[in-house]
Amino acid sequence: MLWTGGELLVTVGVVLMLLVVHQLWWTNREAKQGAERKVQALEREWGEGGGPSVRGGVGKGRSGGVAGAGGTGGSASAAGSGTGRRGTSYTTRVVASQAYAVLVIPRLGLRVPIAEGVSKPKVLNHGYVGHYPGTQQPGQAGNFALAGHRNTHGEPFRYLPRLRRADTIGVETAAGTYTYVVDQILPQTSSLDSGVVRPVPRSIVKPSYGYREPGYYITLTTCTPEFTSRYRMVVWGKLVSYKVR
Repeated sequence: MLWTGGELLVTVGVVLMLLVVHQLWWTNREAKQGAERKVQALEREWGEGGGPSVRGGVGKGRSGGVAGAGGTGGSASAAGSGTGRRGTSYTTRVVASQAYAVLVIPRLGLRVPIAEGVSKPKVLNHGYVGHYPGTQQPGQAGNFALAGHRNTHGEPFRYLPRLRRADTIGVETAAGTYTYVVDQILPQTSSLDSGVVRPVPRSIVKPSYGYREPGYYITLTTCTPEFTSRYRMVVWGKLVSYKVR
């Protein structure tokens, strides 16, 4: 009887260990490889002259987690690539759950696809960063808000706490590259703090963090502490330049 009970405990332990290995290693491996292939596919498409569509922006929508802020289209006036002020208008067609841009964060050595939506099974679990529906697109006035996993499934935002003010964040699209500079970091807030993704982002839990004036913002959100989803970490940046592809 004791022997049988011991075997059962060993079997349960092995199964649990395999589940942990699958979650922490296998999902990361598969998601990272898939994300890398998608980045390469987008770059090939853009390199072959796949220009932006004439249809612009996305409609208002609902989203999960800290999402829930709405926004409408617009065009940004950002510093050009050595040519003074340049007006930019986002025109790439966006399809739900499909990757359409690449997020580049040099300090983190990160190049990851950006897909429309923040669904875990359709977007985030593929190792992608997800765009909150209803927030702005790259280069538009307002808030271009993104979410990504901190652990498992590619964990693109695992090292987000390493970012510092003045670090650059690039967003590559078929039209060109938008460059933002990190301006504020909110280490921890509620997962329901919808203020952080509003057009003028400002925490409703910790109102000393965020902005009071309209601008051209990017927001990065992820879970914190590691291996939990109880709170959210937020990084904000401001648009500083746009370079035509």
